[in-house]
Amino acid sequence: MDPKNEKNPVYSHTDSSPVDLDNEQWKQLLPKNVYEVARNKGTERPWSSPFEESKEIGTYYCAVCGNPLFRSDTKFESGCGWPSFFEPISKGSLLYAADHSHGMDRTEVMCGRCKSHLGHVFDDGPGPTGLRFCINGVVLDFEK
Repeated sequence: MDPKNEKNPVYSHTDSSPVDLDNEQWKQLLPKNVYEVARNKGTERPWSSPFEESKEIGTYYCAVCGNPLFRSDTKFESGCGWPSFFEPISKGSLLYAADHSHGMDRTEVMCGRCKSHLGHVFDDGPGPTGLRFCINGVVLDFEK
C-alpha cells in the first residue's frame, strides 16, 4: 500500500494482481470526484486538470489502484483539454472496450488492474504509435 493512500488498501505501485471490488466498496474508498469518473464512466471538465499542462518528468499511475499507466515522456500537448499520451507503459497497463455512448463510436480505456474508466483512445496522435490516449486527470496520480 502506498502511504499517501492509507484509506485505500488495494492502492500499490508494485502489486499487479487484479483488483475486483464492487462499486459499493469503491464508493467507501475513493473520493467522490474520482469515483464518478472511474466507476460511473464520468468525464471531468476539459482543462480542469493540473496534469493537462504539466511538463514534470515521472510516471502517471491509476489514482484508483496505483497501477503504472504512462511515462511522462509519452505525454504530449494535444489541445483536447485532457492529459494526452501516445503510449502506455505496457500492454497490460490498459484494457479497451467499444464505447457507443453519446452517439459516438469510440474506444474506452480502462485500468488493466482495477478496470476503472480512464478515458478514450483515438488514432489521431503523434508518432511513433499514432495514438492519442485522452485521459481524465482526476483518475491519475503522478510521481516524479
